[in-house]
Order: sequence, then structure tokens, then C-alpha cells
Amino acid sequence: MSNKVEVQTRNIRLTEKIEEYVNKKAGNLDHYLPNIEEARVELVHHKAARNAGDRNVAQITIYGKGFTLRTEERSDEALAAFDLALDNMQRQIERYKGKHQHGRGDGRSAAEAAEPIIDYETGELSPLIARRKKFVLYPMSEDEAAVQMRNLGHDNFFLFYNAETNKINVLYRRRNGSYGLIEPEVG
Repeated sequence: MSNKVEVQTRNIRLTEKIEEYVNKKAGNLDHYLPNIEEARVELVHHKAARNAGDRNVAQITIYGKGFTLRTEERSDEALAAFDLALDNMQRQIERYKGKHQHGRGDGRSAAEAAEPIIDYETGELSPLIARRKKFVLYPMSEDEAAVQMRNLGHDNFFLFYNAETNKINVLYRRRNGSYGLIEPEVG
């Protein structure tokens, strides 16, 4: 990153040691995402927080052309909160790069963008769709589908025939642990 990281503090004295540590660590974020234009780090101490682990808050925000990524973490120490926020920011950057740089931005379809996979046993190209699976859909309620999803060990999603709507639905687990339901409509 060509510019230094902007470090702001509230209820914490910004020592030279803290500023050097933050600049060194956050200054390396451009290794993960080179088009970062600006980075801000805010360290805050909340004296009246009920839980000691929530007293120090570190917030990192990075700006670039067409994107803003922000993360916030809490800990009992300011630099520990900063380290947690930095780890979280690196994960967000990887997720952002996966969505925006590895996609179909060059105008090709998903099938054209897929790299050919060579079967090492035969030396031939594998087909784009490597496996097809057929199974019987039994009518069930949304609650039954959630139970089936857990019983079968499907962590991400479960396809089922919704007996209430007479349509095929997809039950999926959200990042926060709750469930989401996709109800497709023919367009």
C-alpha cells in the first residue's frame, strides 16, 4: 500500500509501538488485494462494557475503486482485537476476490471459463459435468426437510419436494447457523 494506514483511537493513548504494529500489519493488506486505495483502523476502549471481552474494539475499513470492506472485532486487549479483525479482513478479501475476480468478468460463459480437467488414468479430458445423480423426492414439510438435512449430514443444502406448496424447494444453512429456503419460480 503506497499510503500509510490511517489509525484513529478513542479512549486509548496511541503510542508509537501501537501505531508501528498497526501500520506494519495492516500495511500488508495490499499483498492480498493490490488495488486498495485507503485503509483505516479505529481502536476504541469502552470502559463501561459489561463483558471484559467486549471492552476493546478494533475496526478495519479498506477502500478501493468500486468496493469497501469493513470488519469489527472485540477482545479484552486492543491489539488482540486488532489481530482478530485483521484475520477476518483477510478472509473477507479472499471471499471478495473469489466473487469478483474469478467470475465471468471476461464475457465468457461458466462452461467456457471452466478449465479443462485431465483424467490422469486415460490422459483424456474429463467432461464438464463429472457426475450425475438421480434420486426420488418424497413430499415433506419444511420442518421435516430440516430434520432430514441434519440426519443425512448435509451441511450446506437439502433439495426436497414441499408438500405444502407442491414445488421443489432448497433448504440451506446460513452462515449464522439459521436456515434459508429457496422457492424457485418459473420465469
